[in-house]
Amino acid sequence: MFRGVHMRFTGASLTIKLLEQQGIDIVAGIPGGANLPLYHALGQSSIRHILVRHEQAGGFLAQGIARSTGGVGVCLATSGPGATNLLTAIADAKLDSVPLVAITGQVPTSLIGTDAFQEVDTYGLTVPITKHNFLVRNASDLLTIIPEAFRIALSGRQGPVVIDIPKDVQNAEIEVEELPPPILRDPNPKIDSAVLAQMARLISAARRPLLYVGGGAIAADAAEEIRALAAKCDMPAVTTLMGLGALPSRNSRLLGMLGMHGELSTNAVVERADLLIALGARFDDRATGDARSFAREAAVIHLDIDASEIGKIRRADLSLACNLKEEVARLSSLLAPESRDGWRAEIAEILSSKPPLVFDDPSHPSNLLESLAAMVPADSIVTTDVGQHQMWAAQWWPVTGPRSFLTSGGLGTMGFGIPAGIGAALANPDRTVVAITGDGSLLMNIQELATIAELGLDIKICVLNNGHLGLVRQQQELFYNRRLVGCRFEARPDFAAIAAGFGIRSSTIGLPHRYDEIAEALSSPGPVLLDIAIPEAENVYPMVPPGRSNAEAIIGQAALI
Repeated sequence: MFRGVHMRFTGASLTIKLLEQQGIDIVAGIPGGANLPLYHALGQSSIRHILVRHEQAGGFLAQGIARSTGGVGVCLATSGPGATNLLTAIADAKLDSVPLVAITGQVPTSLIGTDAFQEVDTYGLTVPITKHNFLVRNASDLLTIIPEAFRIALSGRQGPVVIDIPKDVQNAEIEVEELPPPILRDPNPKIDSAVLAQMARLISAARRPLLYVGGGAIAADAAEEIRALAAKCDMPAVTTLMGLGALPSRNSRLLGMLGMHGELSTNAVVERADLLIALGARFDDRATGDARSFAREAAVIHLDIDASEIGKIRRADLSLACNLKEEVARLSSLLAPESRDGWRAEIAEILSSKPPLVFDDPSHPSNLLESLAAMVPADSIVTTDVGQHQMWAAQWWPVTGPRSFLTSGGLGTMGFGIPAGIGAALANPDRTVVAITGDGSLLMNIQELATIAELGLDIKICVLNNGHLGLVRQQQELFYNRRLVGCRFEARPDFAAIAAGFGIRSSTIGLPHRYDEIAEALSSPGPVLLDIAIPEAENVYPMVPPGRSNAEAIIGQAALI
C-alpha cells in the first residue's frame, strides 16, 4: 500500500502509526518528560488516550480491555517512577497470561547509565515479569519491534511485552518507504494426531471422566468447543477461578469452582474421577491444594498452549501443547456420543451428601451478591479486586459466559478491579460493568474514581465494607492463634462522600441491607458507588487451609494452627 512512497516520521510518530496499524484505538497512560514526543504524536492520531491518575491503573485499564475482548491492551508511561509504577500491572499480566504492550519513555541514550533525572533500568527491571522486552536504540528498529511486540504478546501463552524508547530515539527523524503489515500471532503448533486419537480412546474407556477447565480455555476462545465436548460425552466439568465463564453457571454439567474455596461436593467429585482432562489449567496450588493428594485415582490428559506447564506439577499420561480451540474440536470429532448415567448418579449422591452451604442471614455476602446479580443485566461484566469479596463473588455470582468475570488470579493484586473495570467499560460500551471491591482494595486505586467520573462510564462499584483486610483477618483468626495484627482499619473513610466529591452518585448501605435502595441506585445511568456494610467477622467458607488436601476443607470456625 505504501511501497514507493517515502514517508518521513519521527520515532514517536512512527510508534503511534504502527499502533494504528495493529488496530489499537485506545491507550491509557500518563505523560512525562521522557515520553512527551509520543504524546505529541498521539495528538495527531485517531487513537483515543485515557488519562489515568496512576500508571498502575493504566496497566490495569489496558488489561481490562485485553481480558474482556481477547485483543492486546496498550499502556504508556514515562521513565523512572512512571515505569516503576507500571511494574505491578505488568507482573499481574504475566501471571494471568494477559496480552499487554507497555511502552515507556526513557532518558536519551547518551544519558543511560549516568543516573540522569528520572532514569531507571526499565529493561532490567522488567526482564523477569515479561514475555519479552525491548530497549530501542534506533528509530528504524521500531518497524520490526512494534509488530514483533504484538506477535509475542498474542502468540502461544499470551503475556506482556515492554518497549522502552529513549527520548532521542522518539525525536529522531527517519524516512520509511513501506510500513510493515500488522502481525497478530504465530500459527498454531502442529500436533501429533496419534496422541489425540489415544486421548479419545482413553476418554471413551473412562467411567468417571471430568473436565478441569482453566484460564487458558478463556484465552483460547475455546468455551464453545468445551461445552460441546462436555455435552457430547456427558462429562461434568469444574473450573478454576480464572476459568469461570468457560461454561455458564446455568450449565447443568458445571459443578462449580474447585480448590481452596470450592464447594465440598465439587472437590469430592474431583477425588472420585478416574480421568482428569485438564484444559488450559496449570495445577496451581489454589486449585489443587496439596498436589500430592489431588485426584489420586485419576489418569491425566493435559492440553495447554504452554509446553512448560505440562508435567510441571502433575505428570500427564497423555498431553499436547496445542491450540485448545482447534484441538478440543478435533478431539470431540473423534468421540461418539455417550451417556454416563452411572457417573451422573454417583455425582448426584455426592451432591446430596455434601450440599452447598446455605446462609440464612439476608445480609450474608452470598445472599448480597446473588441479589446484586439479579439487579443488573445478565450479560454484565464483573471485575473484582482481591480478598474475601473476590472469593464470595467467584462462589456466588452467576457468570454467564467467557470474558465476563475479570479478576487478578495469579498475582492477587489489590487495586485491580476499578481500573480493569474502566478498560472493560471502554471496550464494551453496550454492557454494564460491575466492580466488586472491598474497603481495603478500593483504597489502592481510589484516585481512578476521577477517571470514571470524567468519562461518565456505566460502572457500578459495590464496596463490601467490613472494616478489615478481610482475608488477612480470616487467616490470622484461623491459623495464627487469632492474633490480629495489621488487618483492622481504625479510620473508616466515608466512601460515599468521597465518591460524591469525585462527581459519582453514591450511597451508604447499612445493616440490614435495604435491597430496594440498592436496586434504585443500580438502575441509575452512569457511574454509581455503593458502600455496603457486611458483617465484620464473616469468613469465606469452604476454605482449604494452605498446604492441605482439598478434602480437608473447613466450613466454620476451627482451631487450625
